[in-house]
Amino acid sequence: MIKISALAAATAVASLLLMGAASAQTAAPAKTEAPKAAPAAKADVKTEKAPVVHSAASLECSKEADAKGLHGKERKKFRSECKASAAKTDKPAK
Repeated sequence: MIKISALAAATAVASLLLMGAASAQTAAPAKTEAPKAAPAAKADVKTEKAPVVHSAASLECSKEADAKGLHGKERKKFRSECKASAAKTDKPAK
């Protein structure tokens, strides 16, 4: 009987302590911004981005970087050098 009453008392004390912490939380402040003018005008104009078209050289350089297992800075450096060399070889001679 003493165990049950001690357990009940400990539970009551713990719940009182936790209730104090829970009631100490405050609500987030309300936004006081003025409404923006003409929000419907922005909704009417839909800007869709065109899909990015990669050049054949860029795709080939990416495949080579994948085959070599390059990642991060090494991959970026390799691809930029690869694309630069591909651009030099693609230019017609005058």
